[in-house]
Order: sequence, then C-alpha cells, then structure tokens
Amino acid sequence: MNQQNIDKLKALKLSGMAEAYESLFTKPEIHTMDIDTVLGILLDHEEALRKNNQRHRLLKQAGFPEPASIEEILYYDDRKLKKDLLLRLAAGNYILEGRNIIFKGVSGAGKSWMAIAFGVEACRQFFKVQYTRLPDLLEEFKLAKYQQDDSYVKLMRKLQKVDLLIFDEWLLHTLTNEEAALLLEIINARRQAKQSTIYCSQFDVNGWYEKLGDGTLAEAILDRIVHDSYDILIDGNISMREHLSLHHQLEREAHE
Repeated sequence: MNQQNIDKLKALKLSGMAEAYESLFTKPEIHTMDIDTVLGILLDHEEALRKNNQRHRLLKQAGFPEPASIEEILYYDDRKLKKDLLLRLAAGNYILEGRNIIFKGVSGAGKSWMAIAFGVEACRQFFKVQYTRLPDLLEEFKLAKYQQDDSYVKLMRKLQKVDLLIFDEWLLHTLTNEEAALLLEIINARRQAKQSTIYCSQFDVNGWYEKLGDGTLAEAILDRIVHDSYDILIDGNISMREHLSLHHQLEREAHE
C-alpha cells in the first residue's frame, strides 16, 4: 500500500510529497503521529521542493555570466560602499516599487559582479530577472524590427514581463539615433509596466547625455531613468578581481 501511494504521488507530479512519505515510513515515530501532522510534513516538503526548483529555473533563465551573491560583497574602505543601503536594497523593495539602481565605477571595479549579486538575490525572492549587455539587446531589437512578422512585438512583451532587467556595458559606446530611439521604446515599455532596471556604467550620469546621440532622445531617456534610481558609486584603488584574489589568499592563510 505504501508503494502504491508513492507511485500515485509521483504520477500526480507530487514528488516532494512522495519523497517525504517514503522517508516518514522508515521512522518509528510515524506511528505516534496524527493524520494532520503527517499531511503537514508532506505538504511542507512539497512546497519546499517546488520553491527550490523555481529558484533554480529563475537563475538559469536569467543568463548570468558568472556566480555572485550579496553575502560575498567586500566592504573594504577604499570601495566606499554603504553597507546599510546595499542590504536594504537587497531586500527587494526597489523592485516592488519599480525603481532602478545605477552602479558606476571604472573598468574592473565590480559593477557587473554587484549587479549579478543583486540579480541572484532577486531570483531567490522569486522575481524574474534577465541579464543582458546593452549592445546585444539593441542588436536583437534591430533585427526583430525588420522581420516581416511580430518578432519585435513578442520581444517587447517578453521584456515587459521581466521584473528586473540588468543592463551591462551601459552606454559604453555612443548610440546611433536609431539605437537611442529603440532604447527609449524599451525604457518606456518597462516604465509603464513598473519594472525595475539595474544599469552598469563606467560613466557618471552627467556623461550619459553625449552617449545618447540626439539631444531630444537623450533628454527623454535620462528623464525616465535618473529620477527613479539609486545612484551607487563603486570606488577603489584596485579592481574587484584583485580584491577577490587578496580576500581568497587571506582566507587560505587563515586556515593554514
């Protein structure tokens, strides 16, 4: 009878309950449990398994190029990071409010890594996240726009369903008027859907204007970003990679 129940649970795609059910019957305390207690254990295990599977699925779909986590952020003095602010943002309220984050810093400062850490944390909280390089996304939209089908509309709708979009290499190069117009459409669509975006830039916001080509488009794009964003500078005399290398070396020495 136990095996029949296990098989039925698996057939109903309740593998978490099946696993817990099978495990329970190997323990002597099962005989002292009432039906509500047993059912509660089975349901808790099923819920935990489904949430874990959902997190893995969200992390895979996000397309992160490397692992990172909030717990691994290095708060060295030279980086001038505000720990209280970062931990408060990591709680995810900025996504619920539809606000943005701008990570600024020189090449190697750790902007991309920090954005990925926030993206991973958002996935843990069951938000849908997408990591992309701005040049890649613009190229994808340009190709879709000239297709003789609804590829462009589908791509825009897909992006509107993303709770948190991470733009890496933000305005690394000056955009053409066509690219700036496309970018305005993307930002407008996500703003209407009250979705959040993380921008990783080597330049201060004041330097974005000239990277956006046409003055009217630049003003429209900046107006839709700047006022709803947390502006965070990642400072430091050495790169994030050097920080991590030094950190790991110190950890190894501490364990020797």
